[in-house]
Amino acid sequence: MTAHPLQFDHLVIAARTLEEGADFIAAKLGVDMTGGGAHPLMRTHNRLLNLWGGAYLEVIAIDPNAELIETSKTPRPRLFGLDDPARRLRLEAGPQLVHWVVRVNRPKLLTRWQAQYPERIPAVVPMTRGGNAWDLTIPADGTFPAWQGAGHGLLPSLIQWDTPQHPSESLPETGIALKSLTGFHPRAHLISEQLAWLGVSHLMQVEVTAGTPVLVAEFELADGSIVTLGESAESIEAANQAEVAPAKPARKRAKSKKTEEATAAHDADTPEDTAEPTQDETMQEDER
Repeated sequence: MTAHPLQFDHLVIAARTLEEGADFIAAKLGVDMTGGGAHPLMRTHNRLLNLWGGAYLEVIAIDPNAELIETSKTPRPRLFGLDDPARRLRLEAGPQLVHWVVRVNRPKLLTRWQAQYPERIPAVVPMTRGGNAWDLTIPADGTFPAWQGAGHGLLPSLIQWDTPQHPSESLPETGIALKSLTGFHPRAHLISEQLAWLGVSHLMQVEVTAGTPVLVAEFELADGSIVTLGESAESIEAANQAEVAPAKPARKRAKSKKTEEATAAHDADTPEDTAEPTQDETMQEDER
C-alpha cells in the first residue's frame, strides 16, 4: 500500500529563549526536551520532544550566539516571524504554539511541486542543523504561509528531509501522542480551502472564531491524561462566564427549623391509632 505523500511532521513552539521554551514544555507535558541544535542560516536554535507516530514537537528561539551569514538578502528574516516586533511582544507573556509543519514524502519532490504552483506554495529554502539537511517552504518575509491573506500559522509549512533518518527516530520515547489539532480563524473557509488543495484536511480541524487566529493542540500523555496547548477566544470567554455565573439553587430545599418544630407539635396533638378502647366500648364487647 502506498503511503500518503503528505503527513504530519512537527509542531512549533516559539519562545524568547530556548531555556524558557524548554521549561514551559516540561511543566506542561512533564518531560524534558532533548536534541536539537543551531540553524546557521536562520540564526535560530531549537530543542525537540518525541511524539508518537514518527513526529515531534519543536521549541525554537533566536540564537544569541549565531553568526550572520552573508546572502543576497542580508540579513535574511528569521523563520516563523521571530523578527516581528509584535511576535516578540506576545512572547513576553510566555512561549506559544505558533505553527505546524507537514512532511512531503518521496517520490513527490517538494522543489518541483513548488515550481509548478508558486502562488500556492512559498519558496523552498535548503536548511541544515548538525548532520540533518532538509528543504523547507519559507515566505520571503520569514513569516507564515498564507492563502489570499489568511494564514497566521494555521497553514502548514512543507518540509522534505534529505537525510535517511527522521529526527524523531533519534529522540527518546515519551509516550506522548498528539490527539488533535484545531485551527481557529475568522476566515476559516480560506484556511480549509488551502488545506484541501494541499491534501492535508485530515490533519487539522478548522473552526471559525471571532477572535485572533490560534492553533490548539491536544496531547494524550503516557498516563492517559489530556493536556491542551493554545486557547481560542471562545473558550476563554466561556471560562470567564463560568467564573462569574451565580451558583444554581439546590433542587430540594432543606426544611427550616421552624417547619420542623411545627411538624413535631402537630404530631403531638394527633391521637395515635393504637389508643386503648374506652369503658363503653369494653361493655359493648362483653354483651356480644
